[in-house]
Amino acid sequence: MPPFPSPPEPEPYNMNNELAKERNRAAAERTLMAWIRTALSLIGFGFGIDRIVAAVQTSRLSGSDRINLSVRLLSIGFIAIGNIALLVAVLQHQQVLKRLRRSDFRYDPPIPIATITAISLLIVGTLALLTLLSG
Repeated sequence: MPPFPSPPEPEPYNMNNELAKERNRAAAERTLMAWIRTALSLIGFGFGIDRIVAAVQTSRLSGSDRINLSVRLLSIGFIAIGNIALLVAVLQHQQVLKRLRRSDFRYDPPIPIATITAISLLIVGTLALLTLLSG
């Protein structure tokens, strides 16, 4: 037995595996870009709702504090959902890239960002509807 173990032999270069990894990396990039667009839309929508309602109420020179608060909460909800979705998408993208770099790649189901975002929007939308119906 030699005093030092010999290093393991590197795996032979497999062009099919490398091309598959490149396709998966490109798909991960497209997915991240889609989440960036979605998050930007949510953030912009939240900001836009707040500014439009503020401009309308300023032009009427009257406004209900309850409407102001509910619109503000709705706007904050959209902006928060956009920011959180973007953060989770970036973290998930980094995990995918890390797994692709490994030679023993195995599939792990990702966090369902779309489902979480949809449920969050459903909650915010329901709260907004309840606020409008009770006013």
